[in-house]
Amino acid sequence: MSETLPIHAVLPELLAALRDASNAVLVAPPGAGKTTAVAPALLGEPWCAGEILLLSPRRLAARAAAERMAALADEPVGRTFGYATRMDSKRSATTRVTVVTEGIFVNRIQSDPELAGISAVLFDEVHERSLDSDFGLALALDAQAALRPDLRLVAMSATLDGSRFSGLMGDALVVESEGRSWPLTLRHLGRAAEARIEDSVAAAVRTALREAEGGVLAFLPGVGEIERTAERLEGLDGVALHRLHGSMEPAAQRAAIGPDREGRRKIVLATSIAETSLTLDGIRVVVDSGLARRPRYDRAAGMTRLVTERASQAAATQRAGRAARQGPGVAYRLWEEAATAGLPRFDPPEILEADLSALLLDCALWGVADPRELRWLDPPPEAAVSEARRRLTALAALDGDGRPTAHGKAIARLPLPPRLGHMLVRAGEMGLAKTAAEVAVLLGERGLGGNDADLELRLRRWRGERGQRAENGRRLAERWSKLAPLPLAATASPASGEALATCIALAFPDRIARRRDASGENWASAGGRGFRLDPASPLARAEWLAVAETQGMAAGARILSAAQIDYATIEALFGKRIETRRSASFDSATGRVEAVRERRLGALRLSSGPDSGPVDTAALLLEAVRAHGLALLPWSETAQALRLRARFAGIDALEDPALLAGLDDWLPPLLDGKRRLDAVAAEGLTQALHNLLGWDGQKTLDRLAPARLETPAGSSHAIDYGAEAGPTVEVRVQALFGLAAHPMLGDGTPLVLSLTSPAGRPIQTTRDLPGFWAGSWVAVAKEMRGRYPKHPWPDDPASASATLKTKKADARNAAAR
Repeated sequence: MSETLPIHAVLPELLAALRDASNAVLVAPPGAGKTTAVAPALLGEPWCAGEILLLSPRRLAARAAAERMAALADEPVGRTFGYATRMDSKRSATTRVTVVTEGIFVNRIQSDPELAGISAVLFDEVHERSLDSDFGLALALDAQAALRPDLRLVAMSATLDGSRFSGLMGDALVVESEGRSWPLTLRHLGRAAEARIEDSVAAAVRTALREAEGGVLAFLPGVGEIERTAERLEGLDGVALHRLHGSMEPAAQRAAIGPDREGRRKIVLATSIAETSLTLDGIRVVVDSGLARRPRYDRAAGMTRLVTERASQAAATQRAGRAARQGPGVAYRLWEEAATAGLPRFDPPEILEADLSALLLDCALWGVADPRELRWLDPPPEAAVSEARRRLTALAALDGDGRPTAHGKAIARLPLPPRLGHMLVRAGEMGLAKTAAEVAVLLGERGLGGNDADLELRLRRWRGERGQRAENGRRLAERWSKLAPLPLAATASPASGEALATCIALAFPDRIARRRDASGENWASAGGRGFRLDPASPLARAEWLAVAETQGMAAGARILSAAQIDYATIEALFGKRIETRRSASFDSATGRVEAVRERRLGALRLSSGPDSGPVDTAALLLEAVRAHGLALLPWSETAQALRLRARFAGIDALEDPALLAGLDDWLPPLLDGKRRLDAVAAEGLTQALHNLLGWDGQKTLDRLAPARLETPAGSSHAIDYGAEAGPTVEVRVQALFGLAAHPMLGDGTPLVLSLTSPAGRPIQTTRDLPGFWAGSWVAVAKEMRGRYPKHPWPDDPASASATLKTKKADARNAAAR
């Protein structure tokens, strides 16, 4: 290896540190050569008799690192230097250095905690703080302490956070490399808030082509933005336009990384995949959109969603540094210079925001019930651990004590997240291992079969696709399908058309969704979340969907991938989870108890209808009155009058607070057999009030607030205790002739007399009958004699005989006597 790199200056110090101790931390800036120079340098050390594992955060970087080391050794990849990723692998019995992705290492150490045959593990780009990197290091430190004190561990970082890793790794020596320094010019172009990011990046690329030399690397948040920017840059003369993201074919990725075969100037439109680990040949210019798309786990919804947000200061520094890896460079930033200070300093560690289901299951298998017992830079949050434990228990992967079940162990043996591992195991038992494995690949490899929301359509396309990436995916699915258990003899497989939806439903039972409107835009899910779907999608016509992926806010996340599923399949899969709920409630609009029988899968109502079964309607009606008040009851006028009399008399027994306090004593007998409150007998309510008064209370009421006025004429008149003027009685004036004293109530309150003519028309209201007789009666009598000459209108009514008859009728009665 003749190439001299900055890292070579500190390699002797690193080698010496690893001869004396098991751990070391290497801090080297991008371009120093740590990824490709450290592992080969360790091969000649006396303690290094076995294999070296070099962990890389991305498949693209892993493959590129292995290819670079092999090229420097003038060997083919797979001899001394190889790689192993989920989709691809090149290694042999002679391989001494294997570059693996972090997830591959976690699976490796779980299956072999002693790491037999491994002399060293190098954790590259640890500053990125991926969950698998943090977990892999925690497991390696635990294994080193308990089983392999001779195992060498090296944490390699591009940022100056080596002291934290040193403390985590037992105060390991920190070795620092100065790196290779090329001049870098920063230009801040800014960006109009209303401008589309694709337009701004395309314009900046054109500016860079005019002003600067060398290839251009432009950072965009996602594949969609890359494609739209590429459309705006198509047709440039003398330029080779490349895309670079994780879902591309390996050949296209290599073309973006390496020199152009025709010597043209390169434009590479990339996601954050190009921030670290990779050196792109010929790149001297960077255009940074300032945006990144990252997964954010919504714990309340149980979903991971992709969020486009501002890149951190650390990411911006990494991106700009890409321009000065091979010579002087310039970085164009699409924000104002002053805004840099407002960017977040670092990307948050994934462990603080991720779904920890896989981590918790792996820890349980490692023999650690609580992940926080391991050594972490940042321990996993307690809430996230609790949520993951609930999910794994629901998948039957953990028992009630948090120990892995046989099913959980079967899931953990698979190189898949717990949900997808659960799917593969259960689907294998149903004879659907091939389909389940294909689903797992489709969900893990964006772009296979296109990007349609309909997974059935994507699966058909992928099965017919040509190309290395599609073929690698098919081989991976075949390997995974062989890991699934054999079908159970007693398990019936679903129809072929339902196989894909069945697998999705097994993995995501909480995302079984039902259409909520005619357009198919809004959906309700078993997990209680609302989903949205493009009404133009063929899936919008379905009644039921098995949803695999969503994006956006949990309250209305957009469906990214799903398959149509029928009701019969849902019942067959989740019959034991489907609950039949009988509920009855009081409907205040109708005043009756409505009984409903529902079948539910989680929060999703599958069917509902009236329930004819026994319901304690009396209790529900009682609670309705307690909750909504006594006004719901069908009080008669007699009952209302009784309560008004009691209020006037100062008897609290019939007031609302007292009636509500004793509701359980007097109302239930009246509700027996009733489903509606208006069916309660009005006379029953009146009698209940009398019962509450009791004998003594009734006597007191009659004394203080009599119900009626008995007149000298022998007539009886109801007293209105609700009248605005006070207790009032309406009575013909002739019925009171001969009454010299004003009628009084039991407490001495004068009764309001509303005096009427023989025709019932009001003539006077008074609280002083003697005063009326002595005063205005003369005028009233004079007027009444003209209107009602047949009736008596004496000059002295106080001494006259009361009568309700005409003068002639009185005379006949007198003659008859």
